[in-house]
Amino acid sequence: MSATLSCTGLQKAYNKHLVVRDSNIAVSQGEIVGLLGPNGAGKTTTFYMIVGLVRPDRGDVFLDSRNITKEPMYKRARLGIGYLPQEASVFRNMTVEENILAVLEFTDMPKSQRQEKTDMMLEDLGISAIRKSMGYALSGGERRRTEIARALALDPKFILFDEPFAGVDPIAVEDIQQIVEGLVKRNIGVLITDHNVHETLSITNHAYLLFDGSLFMHGTPEEIANHPEVRRMYLGEKFSLERY
Repeated sequence: MSATLSCTGLQKAYNKHLVVRDSNIAVSQGEIVGLLGPNGAGKTTTFYMIVGLVRPDRGDVFLDSRNITKEPMYKRARLGIGYLPQEASVFRNMTVEENILAVLEFTDMPKSQRQEKTDMMLEDLGISAIRKSMGYALSGGERRRTEIARALALDPKFILFDEPFAGVDPIAVEDIQQIVEGLVKRNIGVLITDHNVHETLSITNHAYLLFDGSLFMHGTPEEIANHPEVRRMYLGEKFSLERY
């Protein structure tokens, strides 16, 4: 049975200024969901409340019927919620292989199985050839692959991506899109927030669009791309979902 990660009525204020009001979002296993909006719309704060980096003033975050609003990030990770930050999170002075092994050391997995799991992740993500490369020597695309491999090693139900297409070249963007789409085949639920709207919408099943701290609309990429007000206020009249 597929799990669902959701939030209801999320609200957050900074210095008495309400930046998020009554956000309701849900992502199920086996689907890719986008969280979009212009700068200042509240999407990053909403995303961080779901991740566990920011505590909401009101509202709740659920994993199925379990309220995880007050759970710290490490406990959410144990429940199957993975998080990939925008900033580089690889250990720079470790090899690609060591990066994956490092996260497995915090599991109950026997040492022999850790190596097997690492080998599998290296193969699945196409990074076996760079397994001995140091973290500081990786390209943007290689770093992203390593980060995703490390997250997958923990067998998550969900992976939350913060700006996954930032800092990588166009070829690597397509590469990462294919990897993210492949997560669906593993029955992993994906939530993406990214300023690269085209790249995000082109792989999502549906998306949430925030304006001024509130949910403006929720729909398929086509519904969002064709909405007159969204085009006027956010996407631009020439926006197209077709690949450039």
